[in-house]
Amino acid sequence: MDQTQKSSQKAWLILFLAWIVTMISTLGSLFFSEIMLFPPCVLCWYQRICMYPLTLIFIVGIFSNDRTVFRYSLPLVAVGLFFALYHNLLYYGIVPEKLAPCTQGVSCTSDYIHWFGFITIQGLSLFAFSLLAALLYFFQKVSR
Repeated sequence: MDQTQKSSQKAWLILFLAWIVTMISTLGSLFFSEIMLFPPCVLCWYQRICMYPLTLIFIVGIFSNDRTVFRYSLPLVAVGLFFALYHNLLYYGIVPEKLAPCTQGVSCTSDYIHWFGFITIQGLSLFAFSLLAALLYFFQKVSR
């Protein structure tokens, strides 16, 4: 197996892992809102707007072996990561709640889950977008 084939297999695996992360995130957010009936706040919606299309972008990239998928996915991951980070800063009180876009309806600092004393919905989103950013970084390195 030559270097190009190894690189192609690594890139495929990284895209597959990114797709798994987006699928778990998408299905998890739908589970929380549709099954557990936790209404999403405004920042949750913004993060969903960034996450949901990534499931399609990554699956198309996997099947078409498209190495330019980085260009299409990076803006969504970056914007989603920004909103996830801001959401966590609001949740932990680092950014004052008066700067939250959630002025009506569900508060951006709602505490629906608190698993093991530190896992929150806001933290799960930040973890997912951070993991996607890392995977895209490695995808870009492998694709060169």
